[in-house]
Amino acid sequence: MATRLVQVSMKAHDSSALGRFWAEALGWEVTADNAQETNLEPEGFSYPDPSAVCIDILPVPDPKTAKNRVHLDLATTSAAHQADLIDRLQSLGATPADIGQGNVPWTVLADPEGNEFCVLEPRPVYNDTGPIAAVVVDCADPRTMARFWSEAMDWTLHESTDNSAVLRSAKGVGPYLEFIRTPDAKAGLNRIHLDLRPYPADDHAAEADRLRSLGATDLDIGQGEVPWTVLADPEDNEFCLLTPL
Repeated sequence: MATRLVQVSMKAHDSSALGRFWAEALGWEVTADNAQETNLEPEGFSYPDPSAVCIDILPVPDPKTAKNRVHLDLATTSAAHQADLIDRLQSLGATPADIGQGNVPWTVLADPEGNEFCVLEPRPVYNDTGPIAAVVVDCADPRTMARFWSEAMDWTLHESTDNSAVLRSAKGVGPYLEFIRTPDAKAGLNRIHLDLRPYPADDHAAEADRLRSLGATDLDIGQGEVPWTVLADPEDNEFCLLTPL
């Protein structure tokens, strides 16, 4: 049994507007836009597929109040591409963000609802990821997170140190999942979380039990009776185990 990272879930006051921003930012299409969610996928994408981690935006009334512990890093192929992308994103409604990054070669922006993300300088490792280079998670202990997530999913562990851990789909395609050591403590529910799916032949309940055996814990965030299971990883980051597909 195994799971796959299939999408990043964002909370938003205006999910339709935020969906339009990210669709334009990534060159993706809006595949669903209703009262329950706004979903984004690459054009011509056959969900789920390891070549991309999709975005699902959920409408919530609560405003963003703190720096996100999960964010996206966007890939660029040249200095000119990085500059052009930053200009285009700002024309779409992104704004510069100062999270204490100092003098770095990447640029930190915030989307129209204040979610931080990075536009990276060209890095060869991200040449084949698509527009999203990495999904990045702040954490206290990258090694512990690497152990949990590499066993939770069928993704390959590429690096595990005291300061960072890196995973990618075993197929060698799509974005990376990166855990970066940070001093900030988690406060409240995450504005952005990960959604996993078991494979079609796997049993949802058995897979949830397996994740619990690895260190996941059950979480009640008011989801009520839903077909998916809400869990938390060893550092209390919420994630959802969706039904097999």
